[in-house]
Amino acid sequence: MIEAHALTRKFGDLIAVNDLNLEIQQGEFFAFLGPNAAGKTTTIKMLTGLLQPTAGTVKICGHDMATDGEAARRLLSYVPDFPFLYDKLTPWEFMRFMGELFLLEKAEIERKAGLLFEKFHLSEYGGEIIENLSHGTRQRLAISSGLLHDPKVFIIDEPMVGLDPAHARIVKNEFKERSQAGTTFFLSTHTLAVAEEIADRIGIINHGRLIALGTVDELRASSSESGALEKVFLSLIDAEEKHREAVSAADGKRKIGH
Repeated sequence: MIEAHALTRKFGDLIAVNDLNLEIQQGEFFAFLGPNAAGKTTTIKMLTGLLQPTAGTVKICGHDMATDGEAARRLLSYVPDFPFLYDKLTPWEFMRFMGELFLLEKAEIERKAGLLFEKFHLSEYGGEIIENLSHGTRQRLAISSGLLHDPKVFIIDEPMVGLDPAHARIVKNEFKERSQAGTTFFLSTHTLAVAEEIADRIGIINHGRLIALGTVDELRASSSESGALEKVFLSLIDAEEKHREAVSAADGKRKIGH
């Protein structure tokens, strides 16, 4: 459902994403982890068509983002870490607007939005102005709007930010239910406990390169840690950093030798 082949993005001399290869299957819940400035957001922007790769390809449900981007984008949803909402609209107005963007019938919008509002405890805020809503309520609205057209692929950055434990649980349950029904999820987060709890597989990126890929147990096996994902993640990042330093030092010695 998500295919990235040799995906690369350069900004001048900086290689933000370097030869990334990923294949994420239908219904898979994939978590994408990495330190700050590792290349996560750049990768997501290329997957969603917001940023053109320097090299490589992206396919969503078989549609090439470069040549058939409109078809690809109609099958996915993207909720960034700071989602843009039209602050002067009410949640109901915003959902109707989003439904119309995806060419849903009015009756279908009303039905689906109503169900989502009930599920995410938004019904009482339906007539409020969005700018007056709390951060957590706005986050639930952004997630609801992304689910409105039943996307085949759902890409979300830091989904639990601003959510209290009860609403975070509701969101996680909804994501897992949809994943089990066939929706592919691509989640980027710094909250490693969330990734450990709900992800089928995890990819770890650092300095633009995918340095680890697998289930939590597979990642444990490839690291020197056997505990929580946080320890495994830090161990893998530390090992990769030491490897980079060793390679850099060896290159420096070769240049001096010449």
